[in-house]
Amino acid sequence: MVLDITTLRVALGVVALTLLLLFYASFRRTRSSYNGWWCIALLCFLAGNLAFLLNGTPHQVWANPSGNVLLVAGALSVWTGARSLRMLPPPKWQFATACGVTALASVLESPGYNTWSGGLVYLGFMTLGIALASRDLWRLDSSYSHVHKSMALAAGFLAAYYFCRLAVYLVEGPTGPTFRMYFGPSIASLVTLVLLVAVSFSMTALSNDQLINRLSERAARDNLTGLLNRGTFMDLATQELERLHASSSVASLILADLDHFKAINDEYGHAAGDAALQAFAAACNESVRSTDLVGRYGGEEFILLLPGASQERAESIAADINRALAARKDFEDIHIPTVSYGVTSTGFDAVDLTAMIAAADAALYEAKSLGRNRVVRAAPRG
Repeated sequence: MVLDITTLRVALGVVALTLLLLFYASFRRTRSSYNGWWCIALLCFLAGNLAFLLNGTPHQVWANPSGNVLLVAGALSVWTGARSLRMLPPPKWQFATACGVTALASVLESPGYNTWSGGLVYLGFMTLGIALASRDLWRLDSSYSHVHKSMALAAGFLAAYYFCRLAVYLVEGPTGPTFRMYFGPSIASLVTLVLLVAVSFSMTALSNDQLINRLSERAARDNLTGLLNRGTFMDLATQELERLHASSSVASLILADLDHFKAINDEYGHAAGDAALQAFAAACNESVRSTDLVGRYGGEEFILLLPGASQERAESIAADINRALAARKDFEDIHIPTVSYGVTSTGFDAVDLTAMIAAADAALYEAKSLGRNRVVRAAPRG
């Protein structure tokens, strides 16, 4: 049997449909953003190839530009999915611009009789979208998954192939002998088919890794505030202090307690109390550095470890948290709670976490006894 372009496109469509059904089932189970974008990509590849089957018919005038746009949208969906693994937002304007420019270029080049209408723009955006996906997959933290590098290489290979298609297209056009022999629709469909099948195995492993990471993240976080839970904070803070000791660095620790929290619960209800805790957690996240550790220590009490920060800097961060809390719009008729802080710091020769917490707790108790809504510094350590 001769595998002509129609046969290959039908085969590619069958494979894409099969993978779409499999990964949609995985998406329903995990609600993974990456699985969702991969499903959208497969749907675009499937629909785009079906549109190209109408080449040579009276429907070619609209089907050919539609196929170009759908395949470009599929490549950009792969990139968007790769970005989601790195917690990056969808590239909305890049997505819309690429699809719009592809549609315009395709319409302007007589799609009724030119099967390569908009071909230059189509190949350019396919190359760019897949190359960007390869880059973001490669940049993914190695601790996240053990298969992302192989997927990045597969995407990189496909991007390189499309770049070669683009280069030969520029040199000799779609009717040139080299383009027809190595970079025509038949070979491109075959390459895409093989890579889809090969990548599907890595995709399954990546989906499982993502699910495990999400479960681990949920286990390490406080459900209400999204901050580290007490056990996770203690483990990470202990490791961080050991690292700081080895590098002869310093750290500061803050214990924070929401003032009159019981009165908020009693007067406004537990929903208001929960909102207060969430507002303080958000204020902390707005005020600290990415290297700082923030956890819910228990009830309305929070704990922060600030590597490399002096005691003065820790007091400044506590003030920043207060300003961020006061600026929040989470409360309408409810009084925003004040906060008391106990702050301590340590030199590189005294890095015991338990002792630091005890010192900060004593300072916090003093802040409460002095009337609350203040920062009290513990006695210097070292």
